[in-house]
Amino acid sequence: MAARKLPPLSEIVRDPTLGLMLALGYSSGLPFLLIFSTQSLWLREAGVSHGAIGLMSYCALAFTFKFAWAPFIDRYDPPLTARWLGRRRGWMLVAQIGVALGLAGLAFGAPAVTLSWSIVFAFLTAFAAATQDVTIDGWRIDAAPPERQGMMTAVYSLGYRVAMLCAGAGALYIADYASWKAAYLTMAALTLVGMAACLASPRFDRAASLAPQGGSTLATAFLQPLGDLAARFGPSLIAILALIAIYRLPDFVSGVMANPLYSDLGFTKSDIATASKLYGVWIGIAGAFAGGLAVSRLGLMPALLIGGLAASASHLSLAYLAASGQRFELLMLAVSVESFASGFAGAVLIAYMSSLVSPAYAATQYALLSSLYALPGKFVGGLSGFLVDAIGYPRFFVSTALIGVPVLALCLIVWGLNRRAQSPSAAQTAG
Repeated sequence: MAARKLPPLSEIVRDPTLGLMLALGYSSGLPFLLIFSTQSLWLREAGVSHGAIGLMSYCALAFTFKFAWAPFIDRYDPPLTARWLGRRRGWMLVAQIGVALGLAGLAFGAPAVTLSWSIVFAFLTAFAAATQDVTIDGWRIDAAPPERQGMMTAVYSLGYRVAMLCAGAGALYIADYASWKAAYLTMAALTLVGMAACLASPRFDRAASLAPQGGSTLATAFLQPLGDLAARFGPSLIAILALIAIYRLPDFVSGVMANPLYSDLGFTKSDIATASKLYGVWIGIAGAFAGGLAVSRLGLMPALLIGGLAASASHLSLAYLAASGQRFELLMLAVSVESFASGFAGAVLIAYMSSLVSPAYAATQYALLSSLYALPGKFVGGLSGFLVDAIGYPRFFVSTALIGVPVLALCLIVWGLNRRAQSPSAAQTAG
């Protein structure tokens, strides 16, 4: 699988669909950090315990379970907006309004006094943001033929990363020089970018054609893709699913506690914004492109093995930072190593999961596989604060690095199963 390249800016400007995709990618990327790592720093600064911060990360489970209500969005019209905008854009606008309201609600919260307020609005934001992702993915698929999807995805990713800069570094800078309330109200205002793109986008309503036909139910719509995976991969599917489930587990478990570590070491919000949210995002982009290049040059399984080793081992740099204390050069080193390795592993895993799906069930199978890789990490990550309290930061990050041992073992097992398989589909999976 060849690495995707970003189109030149001139082509984005000439093609209005790509320009809209850039804005919608921005809209999709804006909420995530605001209910994850950025919010965890606010909570820690407010004196919220490590355990509570970890549990708060469960609000992001909406992104993991979005496949559960995606068929509903494809089959039914939203209230009020459907007649004006159609089904796809109607749900998109409803979701974007929900994100704006959720972020505004978070802005008026006081985690040190009423944590329940923050929990409610964090969940509202996460649910609306996950719904927005479903609608934007659907619009992207409807808006371009298969041969254009690579470019659409590349532009979407660029917009997503720019939004992460705003929600990460931008929000921290505003919070440092003004207040957390000002930061979150600014982020709520930036949702207007996505709303404008939604209103300006062409109307596509092909979702009705995707509804189950012949009296089939929503349950059948999920069972058929699972049956297809089982038929193509047989017993090997167990090892494949186990690998997907734990491949990103080290990153999910450690990610919740990274910002609290920086805060507890005494780094300012501006220090964290510069190192992790500004510099780190671009290093992560470089890692993602390196992962794509590794897939094209080395093949899927070798790249998957390298990514698993790099992502888990990178947490040793966080352990070293935790043991060494407040040293900005070590902060930059830890962010560099962890961001590059995480971007590399994430790109390789996406390529691997994409290679597993059947064209007949691509959307549903990919949604299920992506949920599988996120679900264990989200659950275990929610308990990470209690582990930090029990063993301290240095041992915690060493523990997350050791998760890489079973990841590497499963990589080798799946690689061996693929090499022994004789069917064309399994040979294609092996890369």
